[in-house]
Amino acid sequence: MEIPVSMCHIVMAPFHTERRHLVEKQIVTGSYWLGLLCSLIALGLRSLTALGIMSPTVVQQGNNLWYMTFYKGALLFFLIAIATASYASVRGVNT
Repeated sequence: MEIPVSMCHIVMAPFHTERRHLVEKQIVTGSYWLGLLCSLIALGLRSLTALGIMSPTVVQQGNNLWYMTFYKGALLFFLIAIATASYASVRGVNT
């Protein structure tokens, strides 16, 4: 006997719900740490530029990786972490 499409989510709900919680926790944790790492790299590169060790004329936007690349990456990863944690908390999941 075939299960109707409308009943599929009821039959498989506990397994998918548990996996969803684990994936949400991994997304929040991973994106937070990647955002923190990108922030530290951006701060280090900006410090080198401020001290005159790395000239901003040598490293131009679009040609190489520079501090703004990591700065924007950090913002993106922190935004993903905040959005995922907010979505999980609205649904009532403790992350």
